[in-house]
Amino acid sequence: MNVSKLHITIGNRSLVDIAFAISSSLALVGQSGSGKSLTIKALLGMLPDEMELELEHDSSFRLIAGESLAFVPQNPFTALSPLTKIKKQFFISQSKVQKLFAQVGLDDGLMERFPPELSGGQLQRVVIAMALSNEPKLILLDEPTTALDPETRVMILNLLKSLQDEFGFKMLFVTHDMNSAKILCEDICVIKDGRVVESGKMEDILKKPSAQYTKILIDANFANRKFRI
Repeated sequence: MNVSKLHITIGNRSLVDIAFAISSSLALVGQSGSGKSLTIKALLGMLPDEMELELEHDSSFRLIAGESLAFVPQNPFTALSPLTKIKKQFFISQSKVQKLFAQVGLDDGLMERFPPELSGGQLQRVVIAMALSNEPKLILLDEPTTALDPETRVMILNLLKSLQDEFGFKMLFVTHDMNSAKILCEDICVIKDGRVVESGKMEDILKKPSAQYTKILIDANFANRKFRI
């Protein structure tokens, strides 16, 4: 999937003006305010009315949320009703839900519980199962592991990789965490102030970044002792 133009404006002000390609898994990386979340909202058709979008893409599927597109948010509670049992939040047969639960590593007994009764990692796997329920071509991931502890974070990232091998979907992973991006994605696009700073193969850019901004992001992960090449 090639997005040759994604331009978001409000009045005469340009907020985001980028292009990118998703061959398999792409990390869209930048600090807060870089335009990552706006990009996700644009693809989902969720921009505020006052913003205008120009979107040009070449894809084998239509960008329609709920059909070709699925979304996994940072906070799984935003995708779930806390007062409704898990099993009633899926719009597919219970047998299919059970199969999805097995594929994401959940006991199907959790279907009888309410969201507040599950851990953060369990909830995120429920949301991933929901995302897979319509067999999407592209899954948009908006920092889905930020609120998780390090061990659970790695587990969720490795789960997504194995599910991609099984289901064949593409991924756009929005994050500020270079370490998570390295684990999950083959390619990377670094953005700052709504513009692309550099992009390419993950391994190449992590070993030899050309932009100072990218170097700062990598160094920040080193400082937190989270990042290893």
